[in-house]
Formats: sequence, C-alpha cells, structure tokens
Amino acid sequence: AQYYGSSMESVIRSLLPESVRSEDHHAKSQKMVRLLNIPTTEILESLGKKAPKQQLILTRLLKETDQKILLAELGKGASASVKALEKAGHVSVFEEAIRREPDADLNEQIIESQPLALNNEQAQALSAISDLIDSPGKPLLLLGVTGSGKTEVYLQAARYALDQGKTVLVLVPEISLTPQTVRRFKARFAALIDQVAVLHSHLSQGERFDEWHRIRKGEARIVIGARSAVFAPLPNLGLILVDEEHDNSYKQDTTPRYHGRDVAVLRAHIEKCAVVLGSATPSLESYQHCLDGKYLLHRLNQRADSHSMPLVRVIDMRLEQQKHKNSNTIFSDKLRQALDLRLERGEQSILFLNRRGFARSLQCPACGHACQCPHCAIALTYHRTDERLMCHICGFQSIVPRKCPECKDPSIALQGYGTQKVEEVLAKLIPKARVARIDADAMRKKNTLRDMLNAFKTKKIDILIGTQMIAKGLHFPNVTLVGILNADIGLHVPDFRASERTFQLITQVAGRAGRGELEGEVIVQTSTPHAPAIQYARRHDFDGFSEQELEFRREFQFPPFGRCAVLTVRSTHERRAEFTLQTLHRRLEENKPKHLTISEPLPSPLIRSHGQFRFQITLRCPQARPLTNHVQAVLSRTPLPEDVIATFDMDAINFS
Repeated sequence: AQYYGSSMESVIRSLLPESVRSEDHHAKSQKMVRLLNIPTTEILESLGKKAPKQQLILTRLLKETDQKILLAELGKGASASVKALEKAGHVSVFEEAIRREPDADLNEQIIESQPLALNNEQAQALSAISDLIDSPGKPLLLLGVTGSGKTEVYLQAARYALDQGKTVLVLVPEISLTPQTVRRFKARFAALIDQVAVLHSHLSQGERFDEWHRIRKGEARIVIGARSAVFAPLPNLGLILVDEEHDNSYKQDTTPRYHGRDVAVLRAHIEKCAVVLGSATPSLESYQHCLDGKYLLHRLNQRADSHSMPLVRVIDMRLEQQKHKNSNTIFSDKLRQALDLRLERGEQSILFLNRRGFARSLQCPACGHACQCPHCAIALTYHRTDERLMCHICGFQSIVPRKCPECKDPSIALQGYGTQKVEEVLAKLIPKARVARIDADAMRKKNTLRDMLNAFKTKKIDILIGTQMIAKGLHFPNVTLVGILNADIGLHVPDFRASERTFQLITQVAGRAGRGELEGEVIVQTSTPHAPAIQYARRHDFDGFSEQELEFRREFQFPPFGRCAVLTVRSTHERRAEFTLQTLHRRLEENKPKHLTISEPLPSPLIRSHGQFRFQITLRCPQARPLTNHVQAVLSRTPLPEDVIATFDMDAINFS
C-alpha cells in the first residue's frame, strides 16, 4: 500500500484475506538455541562432571555449521539444561520464523534451464518489451499462436527486468496453470529460487501470509499468481506479464468487481512500468485497442522450432446420431479410431468436455419431470462417484430418487453426459488405456492437480479427460490428439460474447496438440458445424474471426465500441425483486445521459440462484463515466427493501 498512497491503502487492505492482515498474529516461529561463545576445554570438562547434559548440548552446538539448533531436537528434559547454559552466558534462546513455502518439495526436483535461441519474431518481441522496461509507454499485446514460444519471451524479458534491478509480476488466469508457470520460472532462475513467490487461493492461510509479507519486505523479486496477485506489494516494479489475457477468470464476480487484466494495465500506468498482455486468442477489447493505436501489437505467427499447426477436423454429430440409430453417441467413429491409433503408437491424447459430473440431469420419460435444485433454477447434475445429485451453482446435494418424484414412474433416466461418464465409457471402449480425469470434482485435495499433471507429463497416463482446467497454457510434447466432445456448449447462450468464447476455447484446446516433434490432430464434435466460431477456429484464423465479430459489435455498439454494464436485483421474494427493478428502471429512464441505452427489466437467464430470484437490466453507453454516475445517483436516492439486494457490474463478463 505504501507504493500507492494512503488513498489506496484501505482499498488494497479490504482485498486481502484475513490471514495476511496481521503480521504478529499469524507468523509461525520455532524456538532455537544459539551458541554465544566457544567454551574452553576446562569448561567442558567441568560441566562433564557437574552437568553432563549441559556438556552434551554445548558439544552438539559446536558441531553445527551455524552453531544453532532447534530446541525441540535436543530432546525431552533439555529445557532446564538450556536455561542454565543461558544464565551462564553460554547460549541464547530465540524465536526464528518458519517459512511455509508452497510446493517446497518441488524445489529439489527443479533442474536449471538455459535460455533458448529465439526466432526472428520472438527476438523482435523481446526487443520491444526490453525497450518498454527501459522507457515505459503503451501496453504491449503479444499475439502468438499456440506453441509459438510466448513463455520463452516472458522468461527472457523477466531476466532483462531483473538485470535492471527491477521486480516482475506474472499473472495467470487459472490456478491449474500456476504450478507449471512456477516450475518454469524457478528452473530458469534457479539461482534466485528463494526470490520467487506464489499467490493464489489454493494456498493455505499460513502459506498466503508468509508469501505476502515476504513480497512486502522485498525478499521476493518475482511474483506469480492468479487474479488477486495484481495487488502484490512489489517495490520497484519493472514488468507485468498477463498470460492468457483474454480469460474470463481475470474478472472477479463478487465485490469489488475488478478485472485483473485492466487493473494490471492501470497499475503499470501508475508505477511507470512495462505491461505485456499475451494470448493466442486475445480479447476483442485488447485487439481493438491495438487497431486504435492505444496498445502496441507484436505477433508470433509461427510455432517455435517451425512445428506445424495441428490439423483440425470437424465432425457433424447429427450424422453420427443417425448412423448409430439416434443413440446418445459420445464418441464419433473418427475419434474412437484416432484414440486407438495413438495408443498403439505410444502417444498421448486429451479429451475436452466443459461439463463435469456423470449426467447433465435426471429426467422422467413418462411425465418429463427433471430433478431441479430447490434453490436455483437449474437441473441437478448426477455425480456417480458420490452417488449424489448436485447443483453446480449453490452446491446443494440430494440422494438419487429410485422413482419419479412426480408420477412415481421407476423408469426415470439420466440425460446428457459429463466428464465422469466420458471416463466410464472410455474405460469400456479402450480398456488397455490408462485414463485420468481433471475437473473440480477430481481435484478437491491439495496438490492432486499438480501430481496428475506430473503423471501425464511423465507418460504414466495415456488419455487425459478434462474441463477448461486443461484448456490452455499446458505444454505436453507427446500429445498428438485432442478431442473436443461437445463444441456447442456455451455457443447458444444469451450473451454477445458467446461466439468469441467458443472460438477462444476451441483454439486454445486445439493448441495442446502437436507441440513436440510429432504432428497433431484435433477432432471437434459439434451439432452446428457451420457456426462461424467453429469454422474460423478450424482454420486457426483469428484475423478472419475478429474482423467479422468486430463488425457485428460495431453495428450494435457492444464492447469494444461501447461500455456494457448489468444491474441485478435479487431477493427471496420474487415479486419484490421484480417490482424493485421496475422502479429502478423508471428512475434510470428519467434524465438519462445522451446515448445511454437501457434494456427492459427482465428475469436473469438464471432466474433463481442460492434461493434468491434475480432480475436484471443491461445498460450500454459509449463512455463508462456517464453510465456509472447515472446508475450510482439513482441507487443512492432509491431506498431498497431490507431483503432486496442490488448489484451493479460495470464491464460485465457474466450475463446469467
């Protein structure tokens, strides 16, 4: 906070977890015994006759390199002898802080890496970043195809910043990417391994406390973390790297609703340092900033070492359903054959499905009843591992009914599929394959994700099934096949960014294939094969997609050609929430700023969540300030009922 001024201190402290707010209360320490002076032979002989335990303690301290030892290691009953030695002036007892280091066991496995030779595109990008570190200016967008060596550019840029005596902040969107990123930086900066700090929500409170205060004290020069790490109190900041800058995980969906990427750009402006945004599929907002001249743009158009981009095949699952007599087919014939071929060759495969659980819902074929969450307007998902129906919104769990709760028909059946079912079906189709699954259900225990990725890297797993946790950033040279099981998830939702997200997800997942010497293949299974997002992703054509999508956004004044916000009202009483929003809507329409567009008050796409009914208004305006000022003015003079909550999300990412 000292680097931002007192006005920012309260804001930053409000963002900190309780575990890092009090140094004295949470610091962990241990009692140590230190030798103050080397005892003479006469003193040792005298103690040997009068107090042999004291003699043993002094003798042991003399053998220690730093002449200190943990009090607990001296054994039971040593306290009295230590006190006597302390009184005599031979030793001192003091408290020594213990650092709770995340993934400390991995440090011994780190093998130092050396900088790689850069191709012309990488060298030009590194030169531009180095110039920005020396003389900060505009943010730089590094648009590099998957496998183009963006990470190597990051590492060499970080080395340049450190050589100038500055510090480095590295942001990654998913916690799943943090261990791999940390390992790469520690391997490259092995001599500075104790100066690399990690910040993300999967740390224990003690680990988070120690890392934060180590950064604050200047003991760490490189900080790697997820969204909230953007507030790390690094002194003399020289470079901020925002990897996968397009990712929605950078936006916090609870108060304060900040966007990590945008805060990084603002912090770089305040602290006069370089900021680099990297992605193979940058957000259209960042890309338009480049076209407008607000950001610098550098491209990496070729994969490192001249490896080719993977071949992408699109499979129409409507034809597959007809071929297999309308059965609920998970794997197309092409994908099954490709999986068998990779197994024979000793190569690895990744299967991507952005839906966890075993089945999407439990539905009665007789009356059509689907088991719903009592707190949210969403069907419960069946999880076979736990033998439970679960809500992926609020976490509600229920036992699986044997009969339909409505008509009592015993033929109630599972509908759709998730990663658990894919794992089960695959085990039957290819019993020889070693299969593993990565999703939020399978990764509940600490370090499970890290261990799973290590096992996959060392080829102990043949086929990895996963959700978006494995969609980006991961580098496995032996993966030659990627199967996207349902590319339509997220494409047909009421969100103007749906097409952009689908394009990004397919492109990122496809980029996991063919990153080594072997050629890669991607099989995309979809029921809408002619959708522009899917076709542009098939051709790895970001320019074509962005040109078409930006034209659509420009016509309707959607971001990046305007600012978009959502005002949501929620309450346990449906009519009260709806009436409150209608009242706010009327007041917003009064004396509204020019060019402000306000939608009608409507139920949210997810009308009920966590037991609360939700209604919302979407607002669009060319500039953010008049929009924000108008909404805040209306909210400030509109008293809300006690059980009604209104939330305003500027630059909203989630519209459900």
